[in-house]
Amino acid sequence: MDIIVAGCGKIGTVLIESLLSEGHDITAVDVSPEILEKTVTAFDVRGVSGSCAAYETLSEAEAEKADIFIAVTDSDELNMLSCFFARKLGAKHTVARIRKAEYNDREKNFMRDNLELSLAINPDAITARELFNMLDLPSSVKIETFSSNSFEMAELRIKPDSPLDGQRLCELREKYKCTFLVCAVQRGGDVFIPDGNFVLKSGDKIGITASPQETQKLLKSLRLTQKHTRSIMILGGSRTAYYLSKRLAGAGISVKIIEQSYSKCVELAKILPPSVPIVNGDGAEHDMLIAEGIQSTDAFVALTGMDEENILFSFFAASQNVPKIIAKVNSEGLGQIAEKLGLDCVVSPKHMMSEVIVRYARMIANAEGSHVETLYKLMDGSAEAVEFTVTSDFPAAGIPLKELSLRKNILIGGIIRGKKSIIPTGDDFIQPGDRVVVIADELHLTDLSDILQ
Repeated sequence: MDIIVAGCGKIGTVLIESLLSEGHDITAVDVSPEILEKTVTAFDVRGVSGSCAAYETLSEAEAEKADIFIAVTDSDELNMLSCFFARKLGAKHTVARIRKAEYNDREKNFMRDNLELSLAINPDAITARELFNMLDLPSSVKIETFSSNSFEMAELRIKPDSPLDGQRLCELREKYKCTFLVCAVQRGGDVFIPDGNFVLKSGDKIGITASPQETQKLLKSLRLTQKHTRSIMILGGSRTAYYLSKRLAGAGISVKIIEQSYSKCVELAKILPPSVPIVNGDGAEHDMLIAEGIQSTDAFVALTGMDEENILFSFFAASQNVPKIIAKVNSEGLGQIAEKLGLDCVVSPKHMMSEVIVRYARMIANAEGSHVETLYKLMDGSAEAVEFTVTSDFPAAGIPLKELSLRKNILIGGIIRGKKSIIPTGDDFIQPGDRVVVIADELHLTDLSDILQ
């Protein structure tokens, strides 16, 4: 498809890279000639310099031919206005990044309807939702939920003392009396879609599909469950911190924000519930963090604007034996280093937003086929889990999986039939109306038929 990305900042460049890997034709737009030149050189895409809300810029970018126009500049208003103009010029779909907290859901719905926005995305709110879901999980576990909420994928790192170390996959389900499937393994720089003879090792990151109940049974068997998170310390008064604190306070969880800027503390105090204390302080002052209760908190979340600070503060929290630690790290390189050094939970807002838009693009690209319902990048982006809704024209419907000829590095991770979650065996089959979770290595699936040879 022809896609225009307006705004070549952190999120814009990640989007361009992700959409290029999907095979789309990209035009980059930025008001800065220097930033645009850097982007065009790095990704070998077409570039147009100028304001994305200017008629001449949109005309030069050929907005009238665009399948999707995506605006991710630093200005919410500019994003919305440029999407409106692009739509009027003929762009089929428009996507705007809208970050300001003062835009509530009613206002966003009003703007989306009247500006004809196809999709409005707030990366801070997306990140906050992800963090909220992660905070009740053990430090070594990350869980993604599929659209029915009756099926999920857990990613966890095998520790040196883990009972999984040295286990052959075909022996696991019998040993732990749980219904689950190990569907992906990352070992060093390699990712495997394993078969039953694969042997797990300490240091592996593994992806497991199961129902929520079976996931909890497995985590309990592996002694990875933890007490309910009741108190959380957030370092950094960012927009993400605002959305997360609001969610936590609404759920009755005690949350405290530490922020270095006094003016930002005042601003947060005005818009957050009175039950959320805002402390003006520097996270680099360890005595202050100790005085504020870091040693007794259930979780620590580092959300400053600096990746390096978030990593360092998280390791200090680990030294104080905080049970759950999460750091926001946008740099892929720094995130990998942090994980290798033992920091289990790292989140990246720009990559989360990229996943949402890539999923949306796939839905548009194949609107007539098996619809992409959910898309998750796994194993640091080296594999993906895609949830499809099966349509009546799927050519392999009703055929046992053991009789299907699947492409290399493809695994059927689960079948959701009504309210029933199925971890498939060779005797199971796919039928119209099912939702099917497919695990793929280095493949960009847009239709369920893509799994077949």
